[in-house]
Amino acid sequence: MKYHPTQRYFLPAPSKWPLIGSCGLFFLLIGIINLIHGHAYGHYFFMIGAILLAYMMFGWFSAVIDESEHGLHSKQMDRTYRWGMVWFIVSEVAFFGIFFGALFYVRYVAVERLGGQLGYDFTHTTLWPQFKAAWPLLKNPNPALFPDPLEVIPAWGIPAINTFILLSSAVTVTWAQWGLQRNRRWQMNVGLIVTIVLGLIFLSCQAYEYTEAYTQLNLTLHSGVYGTTFFMLTGFHAAHVTIGLVMLTVILCRCIKGHFRPEHHFGFEAVSWYWHFVDVVWLFLFIFVYWL
Repeated sequence: MKYHPTQRYFLPAPSKWPLIGSCGLFFLLIGIINLIHGHAYGHYFFMIGAILLAYMMFGWFSAVIDESEHGLHSKQMDRTYRWGMVWFIVSEVAFFGIFFGALFYVRYVAVERLGGQLGYDFTHTTLWPQFKAAWPLLKNPNPALFPDPLEVIPAWGIPAINTFILLSSAVTVTWAQWGLQRNRRWQMNVGLIVTIVLGLIFLSCQAYEYTEAYTQLNLTLHSGVYGTTFFMLTGFHAAHVTIGLVMLTVILCRCIKGHFRPEHHFGFEAVSWYWHFVDVVWLFLFIFVYWL
């Protein structure tokens, strides 16, 4: 069926979803703060916030999808969504940039100074004269407080396999988009299914890697700054992969229902952009966290 978008800028009616989303974020943050401080009731705030956010996202996205399918999105509205997605990805780049910045600071500044380099001999001899600057940091300045990890996860094992898996998923999601642009719906559906399967395999390998780190390598969040930066970076990336899989699954369901057309499919494009962003972040993780 030919898509006929409106020529006017569609202005939606006042919505309850921003208020519900704000309340969800409030309860979620209160819950996280209390969980960090060991308060049992933090779980309840966290769950309330998560439920409210899930409800908001389902309701708001459903309304937007319904507007789109009824031709209420003009070309100007399409540009609005595109710029919105661009700035969302920019914010995600800034988010990961903070953690990469912390990694580089610890690796090239803090550890070097504690080891007496960069002109900080006095700091070294005063605080921990026995400490040797080396990265990955397997010998912490205070092993009694932060138990030393036994070893690091080798780059050319599961991380290399996961790199191949994610790069392959970037190819399959692009292939699926090409199928949509050429109106080959079977290609679009198959490409999305393969991408989702590859993403699930990636998360399974990541879960196995975490289990091995905790049970065999003594590499945990409590094993010093190396363990902290390792799990913060890889953990947040795994969370983004999980979000991406949810988005891909929703898009697949919409494709099966007959949504999207070669001339109107920004919802598909937005998820594709996000998935490529996740792939690029993993390349930086593989290089700077596992390899170098």
